[in-house]
Amino acid sequence: MTSDNPTVALIGPGAIGTTIAAALHEVGRTPTMCGRSARERLELRDDRGRVVVPGPVRIDPAEVENTVDLVFLAVKSTQVETAAPWLSALCGAKTVVCVLQNGVEQKALVEPYSSGGPVLPSVVWFPAQREPDGSVWLRGEARLTLPDTPATGVVVAALRGTRCSVDVAADFTSVAWRKLLQNAVAGLMALTGRRAGMFARADVTELSLAYLRECLEVARAEGATLGDDVPQAIVDGFRGSPADLGTSILADRQAGRPLEWDSRNGVVLRRGRSRGIPTPISDLVVPLLAAAGDGPG
Repeated sequence: MTSDNPTVALIGPGAIGTTIAAALHEVGRTPTMCGRSARERLELRDDRGRVVVPGPVRIDPAEVENTVDLVFLAVKSTQVETAAPWLSALCGAKTVVCVLQNGVEQKALVEPYSSGGPVLPSVVWFPAQREPDGSVWLRGEARLTLPDTPATGVVVAALRGTRCSVDVAADFTSVAWRKLLQNAVAGLMALTGRRAGMFARADVTELSLAYLRECLEVARAEGATLGDDVPQAIVDGFRGSPADLGTSILADRQAGRPLEWDSRNGVVLRRGRSRGIPTPISDLVVPLLAAAGDGPG
């Protein structure tokens, strides 16, 4: 592995994956792209224009001839098992797998399918959404937060000079749990079928703050250092967003796909119970999200 120019593959060319692929392609580091559906190209658009990433998107892990230095795993937490053949084909003993998905349990979820190399969790901070024509609309600056580990240097090298900035956090636990709180309250959008504009309602704000304070107590018990102002800051962020801004769990609900309810919301309920922390709002929200995503009915 060359630390300055690692070989890179991307598994999962969805909204997040397309953003990463475009960022790499713009600086001449087009990754090997792997997914479930064959595509001739990926397309990203933002306020500055469009980036077209030439394909193909590979669909057969058996056709992979060489392992790579770095794999960006950009599938949902519900899709990790189906991505296992790609991980097996692309990863050697030293391959770094950077997990671009929601939750605070990324390492535990992915490590059973890796080849022994480092599994690096991340926090994704950019709003990207897939459009009806298959392109991806990036509605903000692309940024990742990574823990301060030796493996992080490979990701920093791969993304150096790209549109995707990288922050290295000494206290990654706190950053990851803060993002989880944001994702958890966004689950209310999947239950209502509404976008960010719903947070303008006073009653939704009140419910959201109560839910976030519950999540905050669990996060602190798990080692996160987060202030009392975090719930209000998160709600203010949604209230200040474009009214039509969605979230991935809402898009999955509208498309009838499985929901990441466990990694985004269920984890708060599970961790709270294990520590004896009452979670009355999670007790209601989690079963409703689980039923919305998994059925039956």
